[in-house]
Amino acid sequence: MPEPLDAALAEVRALLLDPGLTRAVAAGRRRGQRPSVVRAELRPVTLKAGPRLQIATSDGSRPYTRNVAPGTEADAAVDALLAEPFGNWHVETVRTTLQLRVTKSGEAQVHRAATDRPTAEPAGHDRAKDYLLDPGDPIFAEIGGSAAKRRQVDAFLRALAATLPDDLTGPLRVVDLGCGNAYLTFAAYRWLAQRGLDVHLVGVDVREDQRQRNTELAQRLGWADRVRFVAGSIADAIVEPAPDLVLALHACDTATDEALARAVRWRARWVLAAPCCHHDVAAQLRSRPAPPPYDLLTRQGILRERFADVLTDALRAGLLRLHGYRAEVVEFVDSRHTPRNLLIRARRTATAPTGAQRAEYRALVDQWGVTPRLATLLGGPVGDATDGSTAAPGPVTGGTAAGATAG
Repeated sequence: MPEPLDAALAEVRALLLDPGLTRAVAAGRRRGQRPSVVRAELRPVTLKAGPRLQIATSDGSRPYTRNVAPGTEADAAVDALLAEPFGNWHVETVRTTLQLRVTKSGEAQVHRAATDRPTAEPAGHDRAKDYLLDPGDPIFAEIGGSAAKRRQVDAFLRALAATLPDDLTGPLRVVDLGCGNAYLTFAAYRWLAQRGLDVHLVGVDVREDQRQRNTELAQRLGWADRVRFVAGSIADAIVEPAPDLVLALHACDTATDEALARAVRWRARWVLAAPCCHHDVAAQLRSRPAPPPYDLLTRQGILRERFADVLTDALRAGLLRLHGYRAEVVEFVDSRHTPRNLLIRARRTATAPTGAQRAEYRALVDQWGVTPRLATLLGGPVGDATDGSTAAPGPVTGGTAAGATAG
């Protein structure tokens, strides 16, 4: 039940200054208020000068870290953070975990749990984290924090980290096409912002109720000025200016093709698409006999469906290469957790397709007698899109995230 906020914050203060503190995170904002930073993380560290309380804050565009000495300096720093109108606090010590959420009425919803963590020496600066987005981050209190969801979030963020250059700087425009309930959308924003990037993210979903829900969640997290949502189809939703990074995670069947086609027309620099369902090519395979000697591949329904999955994503990757991208298909998350575990990862380059690439794609579609939906959406001869996206592709330089105008 709700508790007085002052008393709850006093309890948080005691835990933050407790020698048994292991870590704490403050984020989000209270109704009608905005803290001066979007996130603060505290943890004990050991330096040559002795134990310190490390405070890492982010204003949404760049991080700032300082180490304060125990006593008066730490007291003042903690009091300053507690005076900020954060909407959530998550505090862990060797004995307890406390989660505080400020309600719309300004009261505190507090959850306390006893823990049995072994007492450990404070960590140094080089301590490795198991997750790219800490499982204790308050974002999981909003999007849900089951073990399976955290594993999927971490797998997605690792794929994103492997796609973007380490020296990426400048503003980054992101669109998530078919975002659904947007838990990966929010996780992507959190992680990118923690890297110090100036991120503006748009989530697109056909359902108006999802747009409203996700918008309200962005407001509760204090990100409404950076994360917004629009209702519309993947093919037609208005997104301006054009994004640098396109996400399409588990868009069903040809919705993935629509997302990839928009990414190509936008000349997006990076694309991450996790396909879901492959009915289009599977239906085409059912309508005609397999070319010899491959009848055994499609005679049994379950094998035909699985082969259709592989063929569809192979053709998608091939088409992306023909339209100016380096494309690869990788494992998204371990197949033990979901059978839909492939990820098409693409980066725009300045390299035109070779004759051999055109020929191998054409030979594959001709042999199986299929017409990929992505090829229809892109239009024009193979590797020669009507929008000119493969003709003299623009340079992709260093780590700046410069974008194109919306198409």
